[in-house]
Amino acid sequence: MADTKIIAVLGAGLMGHGIALTFANAGHDVRVYDPLPSSLEVLPGRVLASLEAMGYTRPEIDATLSRITAKAGLPACVSGADFVFEAAPEKPDLKRSLFKEVERHAPATAILASNTSVIPITTIMADLDDGTRALGTHWWNPPHMIPLVEVIRTQRTAQSTIDKTMALLESVGKTPVRVDKDVAGFIGNRLQHALWREAIYLVESGVCTAEAVDVVVNASFGRRLSVLGPLANADLVGTDLTLDIHENVLADLDNRPEPSPYLRRLVEEGKLGMKSGEGFRSWTPKDMEDVRQRVATHLRKLETILED
Repeated sequence: MADTKIIAVLGAGLMGHGIALTFANAGHDVRVYDPLPSSLEVLPGRVLASLEAMGYTRPEIDATLSRITAKAGLPACVSGADFVFEAAPEKPDLKRSLFKEVERHAPATAILASNTSVIPITTIMADLDDGTRALGTHWWNPPHMIPLVEVIRTQRTAQSTIDKTMALLESVGKTPVRVDKDVAGFIGNRLQHALWREAIYLVESGVCTAEAVDVVVNASFGRRLSVLGPLANADLVGTDLTLDIHENVLADLDNRPEPSPYLRRLVEEGKLGMKSGEGFRSWTPKDMEDVRQRVATHLRKLETILED
């Protein structure tokens, strides 16, 4: 491609491999660093499996894999990079220390981006000497299939940093959205977890089962969310009707500022969801694989529908 960039990705796991293959698939030169040699060893296999699941042919897969290089050290990974995307575990101290090292070895012109679900970017980038080139890019899982990337500005982020990052993401087929105020959870996770809080409260209060919650979402408003967002829907039904509904229901919604005791009890009892076989619901290995396959199939079909 005419404007090939050198992209450094820190982390070869679930998010990192998906970010790497997204840029490599678009023709960029991608380098991946992970402190665990085993993660780098399985990186090609993870990328291969993800591309096969997306329906790519073997020649296309080989071309993408040829653009991804594993690096055993961080300095070698970020040296000469145009963009650095960090996809390390959700630990603020770890992310801060990574970026301090990145700042020592990456070019002064490189844009530094942290992928995090909820940690304020200001916290992660606080120790950098030059915060003008630092920002957040919250990719959604799986990052190679979900279009959205939230681009988060801190008080120090330069407008040119935002513009260049938005342009890069758009060029590889993503849907970047600016987050102009650095708040915990950004946009998507604040909305998602407001829904999850009420869903947990309904089960905790004996209103319905966890299965009923999921059926209601899947069989009603969840079906239109990909084409009709909540505020467009409010405009569709009318702000007057929305106000009338809020006058009657908001006071009865869960508004506790701390996590649900029911959720805490599940965690304390080792009911960690699919990773343990039981959480809000019980999961067999077959159930889990069926869910993963349904999600992947749905995302592929949805992308085709929305492109038509």
